[in-house]
Amino acid sequence: MLQKCEGIVIRSTNYGETNKIITLYTRELGKVGVMARGAKKPNSRLTSVTQLFTYGTFLFQKSSGLGGLQQGESIHSLRGIREDIFLTAYAAYIVELLDKSTENLEVNPFVFELLKQTLFYLDDEVDPDILVNIFEMKMLSVLGIAPQLDGCSICGNKDGTFHFSIRTGGFICHRCFEKDSYRIPISPTTVKLLRLFYYFDLNRLGNVSVKDETKIELKTVIKAYFDEYSGLNLKSRRFLDQLDSLKDKL
Repeated sequence: MLQKCEGIVIRSTNYGETNKIITLYTRELGKVGVMARGAKKPNSRLTSVTQLFTYGTFLFQKSSGLGGLQQGESIHSLRGIREDIFLTAYAAYIVELLDKSTENLEVNPFVFELLKQTLFYLDDEVDPDILVNIFEMKMLSVLGIAPQLDGCSICGNKDGTFHFSIRTGGFICHRCFEKDSYRIPISPTTVKLLRLFYYFDLNRLGNVSVKDETKIELKTVIKAYFDEYSGLNLKSRRFLDQLDSLKDKL
């Protein structure tokens, strides 16, 4: 049976001399793998549409295993990402996080829109660090490991000074500080942004300007939380960290 889907290429693997196996995250079917025969040939009509991060429509033969890609049409190549080593690294992390967080044929239109909008903003040169943080915070509910952001994770109080407790899985207020000596001190701005990134609609994102010290706090909290609760080990995260170190030296 032929299936037409709107999708984004999140993984591409060479198969043999001329073929590719690509993984699409689609609006209609969730994550699906398809064989693109001849896609490595320079004159193939499938060459451009099977490039990583391409957003387009895809027509493929559905099967119990790998489907067979019949044709595809690019809607947005997101070429700006692929032509920039730093943006490529951010996008690679985003799609790997999505890939490792979802099962095949698990339909989630919210996740599809989140991925599409995040890559579009990345291509438009919106701050990549903040886009990654927003994507990470929104993927926490997909993974089923949402933190406690509505108040203190110990006493429930919604007012006061807050830090972040990895051990209790969320904010911890000044009344409970002594209950977690390993809590991560964060500023009121970081508290506000963590909550905002988790709840707000990405489509409403305007101009973003976040201080470097706030970015460091955001990254520290989110990375520690993922390390503790997600069970994910992402190669692209390590590469992104290396690039961040390189950027700091430039």
